[in-house]
Amino acid sequence: MDVSTYYLRAPLAARKTALVMLMLATLAPGGVAAQAMSLDQAVAAATQRAPILLARDASRQARSEDLARADALPDPTLVVGVQNFPIGGPDAYTLNQDRMTMQRIGISQALPSRAKRNARRELARALFDQASADAVSTTLDVQRATAKAWVQLWAAQHEREQLQDLQGQAALAVRATRARLAGGGGNAGDALATRASELELQNRIDDADARIAQARAGLQRWLGDAAVDAADAPPDFSSAPMSEARLLARLDQQGPLLAWDAREASADAALALARAEKRPDWSVGGGVAKRGGGGSNVVWLEIGVGLPLFPGNRQDRGISARSADLAAVHASREDARRMQAEAVRKAFARWQGLGSQVMRSRDTLLPLAHDRGRIALAAYSGGAPLQPWLEARRDEIDTRIDYATLLGEWGQAWAELAYLLPATDSSDRRTARKLEIAQ
Repeated sequence: MDVSTYYLRAPLAARKTALVMLMLATLAPGGVAAQAMSLDQAVAAATQRAPILLARDASRQARSEDLARADALPDPTLVVGVQNFPIGGPDAYTLNQDRMTMQRIGISQALPSRAKRNARRELARALFDQASADAVSTTLDVQRATAKAWVQLWAAQHEREQLQDLQGQAALAVRATRARLAGGGGNAGDALATRASELELQNRIDDADARIAQARAGLQRWLGDAAVDAADAPPDFSSAPMSEARLLARLDQQGPLLAWDAREASADAALALARAEKRPDWSVGGGVAKRGGGGSNVVWLEIGVGLPLFPGNRQDRGISARSADLAAVHASREDARRMQAEAVRKAFARWQGLGSQVMRSRDTLLPLAHDRGRIALAAYSGGAPLQPWLEARRDEIDTRIDYATLLGEWGQAWAELAYLLPATDSSDRRTARKLEIAQ
């Protein structure tokens, strides 16, 4: 009996349920057919669409603007005032009677020391570099999260396919119990048990559909409202994107450690700025003055210089504080390097362990469970009890679900390793891996 004939002969409720499940499987929210994307396509799309990356770009642009003005001189100051203003005698409170009274207007310009301006420029450059590193690190985070969401969706789809493969056997068991019952060799309990097993399988499939919907929502977190399904062909999870030794040798180039160079440079610049505080700042000003009482108008010029006379409780303490900050950055960076090395080793161990379990399940456990169920069903058709098939059936369902779960965890462990290095460093990671294997 073909599918169309079976559908037309099925009860109305069953036909409605099948139609709804077909629509849920092929349509995304809004009634738009889901587009099948490979992992690389999903990662590339997320890199273009993720709002957090736009935020990082804006932050980087802000630091770029700060860098462009970091060592600029302060704005000049307009100076307006009155000098020698009388408050007693016949000319009290007048501006134009006393020859000593002057109405002044001029410009004053502060001139920070060159060392201080250089330190400010280096500090701004370090902050710009840190924003750039944060942008790259966030890009890697987005790519890694997208890859893991894609793998989760792919594994959920694979689980559903694994369970659907068992529907034919379930229908065969139902027909076998009915045939035995009709021939007088069975009992109603067997028929009910096989029907219950068929419904239990459908519940597992419905649960897989729910996981597919949840995984699709997780992927849409990074792709926007695009309706996406995982393409059937995943990457080769059995091949590491890069060897463990190579990753451990390039710790400082990995996402979590990218910003530490800039943080050290920022601490160095802050220390240089603290030391520059011992250098005096200068200022220069000038202008014109209008004298009262018919006196001649004059010009004026003044030069100021800072006097860091008490460095012990001021500048020296600032230098000590920034030196301690720099030491803290050095120690924190070393701790971060050890933490990242630990994460890489753990990720490799997890990937390798899951790979062994996946291979064992695929090559041994799944065939054994399938053969056990097939033999038990054949034995039942020949007159054996039904219970062995029911037990084999439950075990095979659990084995297939466990296999799909392992596949998802294995793929996510692979994704943890695949997006540790920026694209400029990891674009050739497959080629480098092949060369390492060849050597």
